[in-house]
Amino acid sequence: MKIIGVNGSPHRDGNTALLLRTVLETIENEGISTELILVGGTAIRGCTACYQCGKNKNRQCTMKDDGFNEIFRKLDEADGFLLGSPTYFADITPEMKALIDRAGFVSRANGQLFRHKAGAAVVAVRRAGGMHAFDSINHLFQICGMFTVGSSYWNIGFGRKQGEAAQDAEGMTTMQDLGRSMAFLVKKLHT
Repeated sequence: MKIIGVNGSPHRDGNTALLLRTVLETIENEGISTELILVGGTAIRGCTACYQCGKNKNRQCTMKDDGFNEIFRKLDEADGFLLGSPTYFADITPEMKALIDRAGFVSRANGQLFRHKAGAAVVAVRRAGGMHAFDSINHLFQICGMFTVGSSYWNIGFGRKQGEAAQDAEGMTTMQDLGRSMAFLVKKLHT
């Protein structure tokens, strides 16, 4: 069993990464392997709606020079994944949006590859706009027939400067509970 965390922030050690690592550490404590992937700040581009993924049906996007296909392969092989983003003007980062759009197209064009996987959004926010970012991520899970995993509260942590999210006690508790819930669901899906 494996769960992938995808960091949509260009900051490798920012608040989004801190929140994702908290969830992933909790999942690892439940005996499930994890991996954290950085997509924020990379060269990943948006979908061009060429529809070649539907024609080729090879589990790949025809744009092969920006790392998307490697990330998609890991998501396809995983039992579940977390998509994390900081809040940029009340939404997700452009790299996360590009990943969501292309992954959604390739998954659906190849027989709903993400169907019945576990998925959860994780959002870092300074003050407001986090719910819209949270919803933007969850739309992928819904349209792909995934099981969306929740927690004891919304999967959002508050902090502006690097590491400030660790001071959000409720946010950190929410991330730990999310990790336990993800692990619980993935284990149930394997029985």
